[in-house]
Amino acid sequence: MPPIAAREPRDRLRVAIQKSGRLGDPARDLLSAVGLTWRESRDRLFCFGEGLPIDLLLVRDDDIPGLLTEGVADFGILGRNVLAETGLDGTAPGLEEVRQLGFGPCRLAIGVPEGWDYEGPAQLEGLRIATSYPAITQDWLRRHGVDARTVTLSGSVEIAPSLGQADVVCDLVSSGGTLRANSLKPVETLLESEAVLAAPPGRPEGVRGELADLLLRRLDGVRRVADSKVLTARVPRGRVAELVGLLPDAEAPILTPALELGPDGPTDSGMFAVQALCHGEVSWAVLERLKAAGAEGLTVLPVEGMLV
Repeated sequence: MPPIAAREPRDRLRVAIQKSGRLGDPARDLLSAVGLTWRESRDRLFCFGEGLPIDLLLVRDDDIPGLLTEGVADFGILGRNVLAETGLDGTAPGLEEVRQLGFGPCRLAIGVPEGWDYEGPAQLEGLRIATSYPAITQDWLRRHGVDARTVTLSGSVEIAPSLGQADVVCDLVSSGGTLRANSLKPVETLLESEAVLAAPPGRPEGVRGELADLLLRRLDGVRRVADSKVLTARVPRGRVAELVGLLPDAEAPILTPALELGPDGPTDSGMFAVQALCHGEVSWAVLERLKAAGAEGLTVLPVEGMLV
C-alpha cells in the first residue's frame, strides 16, 4: 500500500457552519454582514470565498467539532451545548470558545413531569434521564452527588417518559413549549447556550493567521454595531459631563464648539456639538432626560458598520 500523502498546507481560511438547522441561516447572515461573499458549489456543501479567501463548509452541526480537531476547518459556528458535549465526552477535546455570537439562545435543562413537587437534584437519584447530551448530564449529576442513569437518544427526547423509556429528560429548552406539550416542566438548568465561534487551540499560521485576525475584528465590529446608535445634540458647555453621564454605555464623545451664524459671521454660541456612540438602548425616556437637562437638537442615528 502506498504511503498516505501529507495534507498540503493551505492559505485559505475555512469556517464550518450548519448546512441546515436553527443556526445555519443566522450564521450565514452574520458572515455576510462582515463583508464575506461566496460562490456556492453544486452540492451546496462548500462556498468558495470571492471577496476574501475565506471559505465556508456547510455540514451537520455534530460534525463541526471533528472538523476543527482534525484541522479541516479553522473556525466553526455551533451551539455552546455541542461544544461542551464533545469536549466532555472526549471526541473533540481542547476546542476553545473564541466568541459568543448573540443568536440561538437556549438552555440545557432537566424536565420532570408537571405533577412533580420538585425539591432538588437528590430527587433524581436512581432515575432514568433521557438526553442527547449524556456527557454534560453525567458531569452535572456527578457534581451534585446523584447516581442516575442516562438514556442516550438522538431525537424525540421529550416523549421518552410517556413511552416508558425514561423517568425525566435533559434537553434543550427555548420557550418551553415542547416540554409543556409533553406534560413536562423545566426544573434545573445545566448550561446556558447560544451560538459561539469555536476554534482549535493556537493561532493559524501565515496568511490564515492574518485572515483569522481580520475576521475576528470584523465580527467584533458587527456585534458592537448590533446594539449601537450615534446620538448627536447641542449641549451647554458647562453641562457636558452631566449630560454625558445620562447616556447609556457611551464611549467618549466627540465635542465640537457650536457656532452661530450672525450678520457679521460665525459667533460663539456657548454650546458644544456632541456626537456620542452609545452601545445601549437610546430610548425616548433617555432623550427626555437629556432634553430636560438642557440638550437641544437631539438626533439618534443607526450605525451601519464599525471596525474596532
